Formats: sequence, C-alpha cells, structure tokens
Amino acid sequence: MKKLIITSSLVLLSLFGTATATSAASTTYKVKSGDTLYKIASVHKVSVKDIQSWNNLKSATIRPNQVLKVAKPQAAKTSAKPAAKAPAPAAKKEFTVTATAYTGSCKGCSGITATGINLKKNPNLKVISVDPKVIKLGSKVWVEGYGTAIAGDKGSAIRGNKIDVFIPNQKEALKWGRKTVKVRIL
Repeated sequence: MKKLIITSSLVLLSLFGTATATSAASTTYKVKSGDTLYKIASVHKVSVKDIQSWNNLKSATIRPNQVLKVAKPQAAKTSAKPAAKAPAPAAKKEFTVTATAYTGSCKGCSGITATGINLKKNPNLKVISVDPKVIKLGSKVWVEGYGTAIAGDKGSAIRGNKIDVFIPNQKEALKWGRKTVKVRIL
C-alpha cells in the first residue's frame, strides 16, 4: 500500500511539474529553418510588431535556433483585485486608398516580402504592400473586397494612400485591376 501511495504521489508531482514547464515554454519559440516572423506571429496569435518589440528586433531578419519571446512579458501584480477586461478594440483608423494587385511569381520577383514572408511557399496568405509612413509594417488591416490581411510588404510605387494586395496568380491579379477601396487598420 505504501508503494502505491508513493508511486501515485510521484506520478502526480511529475505531471504537475510538466504542466508548469509547458506553460513557461509557451512564452518563447525556437526559430526553425524556413520560419518567418509573420508565420510565428500567426501561430502564436500576436503581431509581427509585438514580436519585434519584445525581442528588440530592428528588422524582420531571424535565424534558425534563435529563441524569440512570443508572449507579452507579464507585468508585476500590484493588487490582488483582478483587472477588468477591456472591450475589443475598434478600428484604429479607416480611410480610402487606391488598390492594385501584385503576385510573387513575376520575372525578377523573389517572392519574399519586406517582413520576410515567403509568398511562394504561402500562396494563401493575405498580404498587402503599403507605404510604411501611412500603414506600419506588421499591422493587421481589413481591405474592402479582399479581407483581413497583414501589412507585410512595401514597394517603390506604393506611396501615400496606395496599397498592393497580394494575389497568388497573375491572371487573378490582373483581374483585380485598380480600385478605390476602404481600409481599416485594426
């Protein structure tokens, strides 16, 4: 009977220890070959901008085996009273832009965005090219007629209130044409 109690206690202790280690490990991520900040941010449900801020990254360049913080550092608790949940944020800004389309498969195109997203390997991602002075890279943006996308690229012709929406094939990109659409920075 003593063996059973001791064995049960050890099993429970090891399970509790594993749960604690797992929750602590989920605040960091070890970069694998082929990872991008956008991909990591999507998996961990945070923004590229947050990961860059939490890790003091000046660019979107990351290396395999690099360990990144992927969760907001916990602030010290100052009171035992739980904080009230804030309502979901509304659109930070809404305005009209001229939208054209682009593809990552043209001659001379690398298919890699300014933030490191590989469009050829991820053709179903919703990515837009922006003027970073108007829409910050890494921002989540809703585009009328396109959906919610990440501001993950910039282009030499994208200045002011202009965007380029990524469409994986050239025929559909040409079909998009030039449109005036509403955008909301989320």
